[in-house]
Amino acid sequence: MQTLQELGEAVANRRRSLGLKQADVAAQAGVTAESLSRFERGRSAEFGSRKLLAVLAVLGAELDVIQAGQSGNLDELRRERAQAQDRSERS
Repeated sequence: MQTLQELGEAVANRRRSLGLKQADVAAQAGVTAESLSRFERGRSAEFGSRKLLAVLAVLGAELDVIQAGQSGNLDELRRERAQAQDRSERS
């Protein structure tokens, strides 16, 4: 993701996949439903890091920072994540 709009779309997709309503996520994260709605639709010029981290915590998600151009494709990312999980389970 390279834009705030893409990040908002990813948050919206995660929320929907969990079957959660915006108002419920917003209340649990301590933000207004309107600010979450604007963020998810890419209509917010700014969405603070504290708000973002609170929303991600409610969604059971985390922010991962990677070097630009190093993201690989989705299949590669899934393999890498599965391998990392296997290693941590063996430890």
